[in-house]
This record gives sequence, structure tokens and C-alpha cells, in this order.
Amino acid sequence: MSASIDGGFGVYVHWPFCAAKCPYCDFNSHVRHQPVDQERFAAAFEVELAHFAAMTPGRTVNSIFLGGGTPSLMEPRIVGRVLDAIARHWTMDPHAEISLEANPSSVEAERFRGYRAAGVNRVSLGVQSLHDRDLKLLGRLHDVDQAIRAIETARNTFPRLSFDLIYARPGQTLEGWQEELERAIGLAADHLSLYQLTIEEGTPFYNLYNAGKLQMPDPDLGAEFYELTQKVTEAHGLPAYEVSNHARPGAECRHNLVYWRYGDYVGVGPGAHGRLTVGASKLATAIERHPETWLQNVETHGHGMVENVGLSEEEQGDEYLLMGLRLVEGIDLARYEKMAHRTIDPRRLAALLEHGMVEELPGRRLRATRDGFAVLDAVVADLAA
Repeated sequence: MSASIDGGFGVYVHWPFCAAKCPYCDFNSHVRHQPVDQERFAAAFEVELAHFAAMTPGRTVNSIFLGGGTPSLMEPRIVGRVLDAIARHWTMDPHAEISLEANPSSVEAERFRGYRAAGVNRVSLGVQSLHDRDLKLLGRLHDVDQAIRAIETARNTFPRLSFDLIYARPGQTLEGWQEELERAIGLAADHLSLYQLTIEEGTPFYNLYNAGKLQMPDPDLGAEFYELTQKVTEAHGLPAYEVSNHARPGAECRHNLVYWRYGDYVGVGPGAHGRLTVGASKLATAIERHPETWLQNVETHGHGMVENVGLSEEEQGDEYLLMGLRLVEGIDLARYEKMAHRTIDPRRLAALLEHGMVEELPGRRLRATRDGFAVLDAVVADLAA
């Protein structure tokens, strides 16, 4: 198997609609005040999947991820159609992970049973906070009681469960975060995604922050939040396996591991991205972001791609560094050298080792240290130079 594809093969399906747009969110999500024609979108997903299947024959799907947007707004029968289409076009790994993102406000036990019957075996809940005040600040449509009920429903329905929390929120204290995180761990099954709140350009939070109406923790306090997060999760058996993701051993998100291990993945639906090995080339694909424009393009042309370009050896190497060094397991230097047709500058590597930013592991593996994770972009830039 080539160095470009030994990270696995996944399929990502993007459902672009939400009931409301959160003020911190810069994802490709859209609010529609009229009902979405889900049957028409399902048919378009089927067509676009067929297009990508023709580009990648003979592959075995290790994971599927239904993201968004809010995929739990999809009817279970629509999810079933999408999963059936994937199974028609590729061989399915019998242990494939099939994940669906859900918001607590859209969780219904009957709908969840429908997703499970369709084949979903892992759910990821967008809880974001266990405090009602902060849920309102974050623009969420659920309250804490709904979140807890959604977690319980998910645990009773799916073999695997994860949920997200956002920390370093305005006005949040370290003591408050520790209490909230320990409560979350008590509710969690085996996986938590814990993200530090960031201000993204083009969001309402960005405008408020620039106007001085949103006070964020300073960088030093942000670093303390990160350190506390690592300490608490490790103490409770959910150590980080990636910068923002924590799991009990063996419960890591397999789909995200495809990304971080620089495997191949098909991305379908508005705004989705993909990385595909086709022949000797590694292709970067991107899909039209606007949902209705995407729909028309797929119905007219058989796909909604707006980008399909080959990546140079240097670009592949840089992406492998960028993705792989997010993982606690680090990267395989031999794979990097085979992919990029270059070695890492030994002087730069020596300097990073000396300053404790990276460490070498047996088998010619390299990973970022805890200190290195805190400045990972700079570490990657140094190694890629």
C-alpha cells in the first residue's frame, strides 16, 4: 500500500442546515425558514457519491461521518439512503465506525432509534456547556436538562457516544471549568471533544470582540485552561490522543484518525473537502458551499466540485506534518520522507528537541510534547521550513 493511503479511507457527508446559527460558528451551516426538500438532497448525495466512487474504485470504507450543520435534523430514512448508497459503491469494513453529529435540542428517542436502525453506531452531541447561562451566551437552543436527557438517550441507543464542550468562555473560571469537566466525565461514555473558544473572523462573536463587547481570557489564562483540561482528563482515564480530543484507550474517533493520519477521505455535500489518492496523485477536492447552488450543480453535472487539484510532494509532506503532529502518537518519519521526498532539517529538529518542543519515539516516530502542543503551528512551520 502506498505511503499516501495507509491512514485509512473514510467518507464525510455534510448536511449544511441548522435550526439557528451559533454566534461563534464559522462552519458552512445555513438556516432555512422553509422546510428543506430532504428527498431531493438525498438524491443529490447519491449522485455525488457515485461520482467519487468512480474515482476511487476498490476501496474499503473504514469510517463514515455525517457532519454539519445539524445532521440530526435529517430524517432517519434520509440517513439510511445515504448509508445504503455508500455501501453500494464501496466495500464496507465490517467494523466501520458510522458517526452522526446531533444537537441536544433535536434529539428524540424515536429518531435516534431510526438512526441506529439505519446503521449509525456512534453519535457526537454538541453539548458545548453544562451551564444554562453560557449556553445562552453561545446561542445554543438547548438547556442543561435537555443536554443530559440527550446524553442518556444516546447512551441507551448507540454503542459509542461522544460530546463536545467549549472552554475558556467569557467569565469562566478555572475552578468552574474543573467542576464542569468532572461532571462531564461522569456523564461521558468514552470520548470527549474539548475545544478552547476561539474568535473566528466573520462571526458575530468576532464583531462583538472587536467592538470591546466580548471579553476573552488572556493567552496566559487560556494556557492554564488547557493545562487543567489535560490534568483532569488524564486523572479520570480520558487522556488526550489529539490536541482537543480525549478518549479511553480504544475509543478514539476512527474517522478523525483518518484525517490526522493523512489517510484518504471522500467529502460530499455543500462545503465538504476531500483528500483522495488516484493513481500516483494525491488530490485535494472542495465542494460548492452554497446548498441550493450545490444542489443545482449536482443535478446538472453529477457533482458539486469547485476544486480538484493534485498536491505536490512538498504539499503532501506539509499536510502530513500539520495533521499528524496533532496526535499524541506523532508521525512516522520514514513515511514523511517517502511522501515528501525530503528529510526534516536536522538543525531545526535538534533545536526543537533541545527546547523540549518535540520528542523522538522508537521506530523513527516524532511527536510534539505537551509544551509543543501549546505552540503547535510554530512547531509545524519550523519542521516544514
